[in-house]
Amino acid sequence: MWGHMYAINREDAQILFCDLNSAFAMAEQQAHPSLRGRPIGVTNRLSKHCCVIAASYEAKALGIKVGMRLDEAQQLCPDFIMLETDPPKYHHMYKSLARIMKTYSPNVYMKSIDEGVIDLHGTMDTINKGRSMEAIGYEIKQRLRQEVGSWMKVNIGIAPNRFLAKQAASWHKPDGLDRIDHRNLAEYYKGIALTDLSGIAKHYEARLNAANIFTPTEFLEASPDFLKRFVFHSVIGEDWAQRLRGFEVDNVPTRLGNVGRQWVLKKPSNDESFILPCFHYLCETTGKKLRYQNVDARGLMVWARFQTGDQWYQRRMFKSTFYTDQDLYARALYLFSQRPKHMIIQSMGLTCYELTPSTRNQVSLLDAVNRDEWLTTAVDEINDMYGTFKIFSANALLGTKTVQQKIPFGGTKYFELLLKQA
Repeated sequence: MWGHMYAINREDAQILFCDLNSAFAMAEQQAHPSLRGRPIGVTNRLSKHCCVIAASYEAKALGIKVGMRLDEAQQLCPDFIMLETDPPKYHHMYKSLARIMKTYSPNVYMKSIDEGVIDLHGTMDTINKGRSMEAIGYEIKQRLRQEVGSWMKVNIGIAPNRFLAKQAASWHKPDGLDRIDHRNLAEYYKGIALTDLSGIAKHYEARLNAANIFTPTEFLEASPDFLKRFVFHSVIGEDWAQRLRGFEVDNVPTRLGNVGRQWVLKKPSNDESFILPCFHYLCETTGKKLRYQNVDARGLMVWARFQTGDQWYQRRMFKSTFYTDQDLYARALYLFSQRPKHMIIQSMGLTCYELTPSTRNQVSLLDAVNRDEWLTTAVDEINDMYGTFKIFSANALLGTKTVQQKIPFGGTKYFELLLKQA
């Protein structure tokens, strides 16, 4: 398995990773100076049994973790403050970070609401005028404080690939700036555990341990063939060998698998005069997500979770694809109407699957098809220009006022749509 150190990428580091520190809690502390330096958390909906979805560094230092219930957090820290999410703050924070990053390179990828990657290849002698990567990183920090707020902090990681840049951004939190490249890569691995590697959780750690790999250094020294055949049993092993050594394997766009929307009712109900307008609104927001991703769907699943704890779902593959709000709602309502209507709904949602690239740019021989596309496009353009849901189905009116928009953690596809419509 081991015998020599396999080749490490010796290319100049030109990938820069930006990671906002405790982003949502920090945004609240920026907006409310009285909260600065205090242990706070953020939750989607404030209630007695709500959970922490983001915590300030002051809270983390006291052992308060994401996923912890409010009462558990207050046992650790009686002065802990929980706030309900405020999306406009996070919209502004995200847009500001993305705008700043895009001034250094046209090749910017936002991995999540609070993380982004700048690929600076081809820009160092032009846009960036020969400055060092560190100089660019420190300038991003300064601009974030000047253009967003003095309390804003961002971790910067510099490396020859995305994986190591993310590792570097996590090295010295909060507000760190570090570089990992061929000169210090081996030394860096000596100071961390396997589960400190992004993407290696307990399951993969167990696989590695079973192959007598217990440290990142041993992981680095394992051959690509060994990792492929005896650890991961797939080409994933070869990818890990390249990733650990600083070669880029993570710049391939992922395939969109499904699009959907869900909602937890603040007050459980089975009143159709309340349920159906909210369900209609979920369908319209899902339709907008489909069109924003430029895909059509054939499969549809609707589901509900009841106050009793029971769950129900119905799914169907349709002969033709759909993308308009009207077609999506008609199909979803047909399925949703098959639920046990006497049951009190706690949460509900829908998911579109079997997605295919849209053919909507091709004019149909059928006038009715063209009319549906032109009408949908016109409504979307009006909403893009004048704001979210200026035009929508009358039946969804109650839903637009009732269903709250959650912050979509872990990705930016729908968040970009929210910004586009804001």
